[in-house]
Amino acid sequence: MASSSLHSWSCRFLLMGLMAFTIIAKSILAVAPAGFRPSRWALAHATFYGDETASATMGGACGYGNLMVNGYGTDTVALSSTLFNNGYSCGSCYQIKCVEASACYRGSPYTTVTATNLCPPNWAQDSNAGGWCNPPRVHFDMSKPAFMKIAQWKAGIVPVMYRRVPCVRRGGLQFSFQGNGYWLLVYVMNVGGGGDIASMWVKGSKTGWISMSHNWGASYQAFATLKGQALSFKLVSYSTKQVLVANNVAPSNWNVGMTYKANVNFH
Repeated sequence: MASSSLHSWSCRFLLMGLMAFTIIAKSILAVAPAGFRPSRWALAHATFYGDETASATMGGACGYGNLMVNGYGTDTVALSSTLFNNGYSCGSCYQIKCVEASACYRGSPYTTVTATNLCPPNWAQDSNAGGWCNPPRVHFDMSKPAFMKIAQWKAGIVPVMYRRVPCVRRGGLQFSFQGNGYWLLVYVMNVGGGGDIASMWVKGSKTGWISMSHNWGASYQAFATLKGQALSFKLVSYSTKQVLVANNVAPSNWNVGMTYKANVNFH
């Protein structure tokens, strides 16, 4: 009887443990944000700007500066304002392929580009005859090297299929500093996962977390006295809502005009 009772209690204890583990696992899965996943393919149009050197793409509305130096290269695109989303789409990545046009390459190969610029409206021209980036059009104005990977450049404009995809980046987030000791303007670069940022905070070694406001493009600002303090950042992905904390990114002797690298990134 004692052996049977012990066996019964052992089974009950094991069952209770499994139930508790299942509940905890489900809770973790429920709150843990997933990494960015590709969207469905959709129809749009694409043009290009600049020449084969892609020099015209340097800088741009997102504020990434020299795209070669900062790791974006020539595979970049300017988004129509419908996609640009007041700069919150800066850093997002797209696969684009030419379709249903004689200028498309055989097999419709796709290329992957990063949003680094805004293609502004041109209200002086009709949306279907030159005003390609006029709202509500979804349009991609690609660098010429990127465009030439999907179609013959002489076509000028081609119909495309596109989808958002995860941004694959090497290394951690990068923070480029501008401003002064009382106003810190930070450009966030090399963002993986969704590639985009929804909100951001900064913490000095002598302060708590300070909310930063969205300035424009990929930049965020804080009006605070932070000079002489080591700086950490907390960021939220616009697409996935993931929260990431990058501790001690910049040393206490940080300076404007410098770029500081973190050892964490979105996925």
